Amino acid sequence: MTQIPTEHSPTEERPTEDDTATPAPAPAPAPAPVPAPKNALDAYFKITARGSTFGNEIRGGLTTFMAMAYIVLLNPIILSGADVNGLKLDHAQLTTATALAAAVTTILMGVVGNVPLAVAAGLSVSGVISALVVPHTTWPQAMGLCVIYGLLIVLLVVSGLREKIMNGIPLPLKHAITIGIGLFVSLIGLVKAGFVHTGGPTPLALGPFGELAGWPVLVFCLTVLTIFVLLARNVRGAILIGIAGGTVAAFVINAVADLPAKTWVSSAPVWPGSPVSAPDFGLFGHVDLFGAFGSHGLGAISASVAVFTLVLAGFFDAMATIIGVGTEAGLADKQGRMPGLSKALFIDGAGGAIGGLSGASGQTVFVESATGVGDGARTGLASTVTGGVFALMLFFSPLAAIVPTEVASAALVVIGSMMMSQARHIDWSDREVAIPAFLTCTLMPFTYSITAGVAAGVISYTVIKAGTGKWREPGPLMWILTGVFVVYFALTPIKSWLGVH
Repeated sequence: MTQIPTEHSPTEERPTEDDTATPAPAPAPAPAPVPAPKNALDAYFKITARGSTFGNEIRGGLTTFMAMAYIVLLNPIILSGADVNGLKLDHAQLTTATALAAAVTTILMGVVGNVPLAVAAGLSVSGVISALVVPHTTWPQAMGLCVIYGLLIVLLVVSGLREKIMNGIPLPLKHAITIGIGLFVSLIGLVKAGFVHTGGPTPLALGPFGELAGWPVLVFCLTVLTIFVLLARNVRGAILIGIAGGTVAAFVINAVADLPAKTWVSSAPVWPGSPVSAPDFGLFGHVDLFGAFGSHGLGAISASVAVFTLVLAGFFDAMATIIGVGTEAGLADKQGRMPGLSKALFIDGAGGAIGGLSGASGQTVFVESATGVGDGARTGLASTVTGGVFALMLFFSPLAAIVPTEVASAALVVIGSMMMSQARHIDWSDREVAIPAFLTCTLMPFTYSITAGVAAGVISYTVIKAGTGKWREPGPLMWILTGVFVVYFALTPIKSWLGVH
């Protein structure tokens, strides 16, 4: 007769320690297989692997160009001043140089870097050259400083320091940088469209007199609302469709209302008499590499300070833009690091030298790249398309004025709203993180400077960590950056102490 096991039966198998332990977690699911590329172009740019399509990339590239085409018109205006000898650059040659440098650097960014980032003459760099450098140097000397600062950034990339700096920034600050850039580009769009006015009795106001007026502002509002509605309805190409529709509306309104050209921000939306123009490469290669350091230029100290300023503007503006746009495009990992980042950083740095050699001033990554990302761009094919259109502008530069500034500005406001989504990744209840994030987000638009926002975030982060007894947590690179940014904020008294004008 078989004995039935009881609670104290010797035949009972008592549970062992291993039997009572917590069951091992189930193995993590295998990652989804990456779809096979459709052809060689797909394999090279990793279009399918990044969840994009050829249509998305082409549309995104066109959208980015339409959002930043204004640089072909604006950069020659910024660089229109006289140098120390009273000489001015030829407007047609500046237009050619601007389109040429943008085409070369953006195509390189696409083909080599394989990221949806467009590169063109940096407004911060052109502003420094025009306001602080050229009044005391010749134009070739000024372009020589652009080449030098570009080569210095390239050295930082080759040494690995630039990528280490980007990867060393804490993840919450990276998200804050994305948010800050979103607010910044939104404010740029609102101001450029005339919706927000500066320079009145208050720093910022609704329109020039506290109210909206004028057909151009109406075109801006219609374009913004159209894009928002299309986005809400998940219409592909919403931004590009909105820009095209807004441009058509501007043409119709301008013709029906018979508006004078001065009512529009840049120029009236009229078809150019001749869309074709011959490029003039007269500025190419007109560079005096070290002339600004001599007695007939700024002098050694002043020229060094100018190069330091240009490096800061080119380095951190581009760094923040790459972080922001790359995160929005889904190219960053959970730590906010982008694979293949060094190539993009190298091309961005080389853009300074390419711009100086071309006569267009230093090139940098444009925040308007986010408009293409918002329209689906995820790879370098979009940048190649954008660069290709810039190359066409060498022969069709009058066409760059077709899209009114008010219409292009609408895309910036829309992209700003998209980039705000990064706010969900920041723990706003943790003041050690929230305060630096707040300063980063707000100071970018309020100071009209990406670098100022990054600087305030880095300094406040390290100081707060030190003040709470965690001074080791930021790491050596963050402390080095803090010292650099302290010098950046104190540059005016430092220059006065050094006797630099």
